[in-house]
Amino acid sequence: MKFSSEIKKDVLVIRLEGDLIGENDGTTLLAKATDAIQEKVLKCIIDISKLRYINSSGIGVLITILTKFRNKNGEVFLLNPSESVQKLLVITKLNAIFQVAKTEEEALTLAK
Repeated sequence: MKFSSEIKKDVLVIRLEGDLIGENDGTTLLAKATDAIQEKVLKCIIDISKLRYINSSGIGVLITILTKFRNKNGEVFLLNPSESVQKLLVITKLNAIFQVAKTEEEALTLAK
């Protein structure tokens, strides 16, 4: 999996591409989230539009990131999931836990 991140309007934006299967990727993503929280960034948008696949470890990474932000009264938004990832979110009922936005502009508005 490849990812990039940036801080945009006091929001951590993480863009994921490929397969989120936890392992080494998860550690790096969690470190990015922790660093942002230490810098007082309390909102996070995770762009999952280019994710092909997420396994249970990948779901665990997303939930851990959400927990880190919510423990500091922050929030995490998932951006534009593909059809297969959207189905996974529904099956696992994670669509009821995460706020999902269709566009980055919508997510940034929700993050205010």
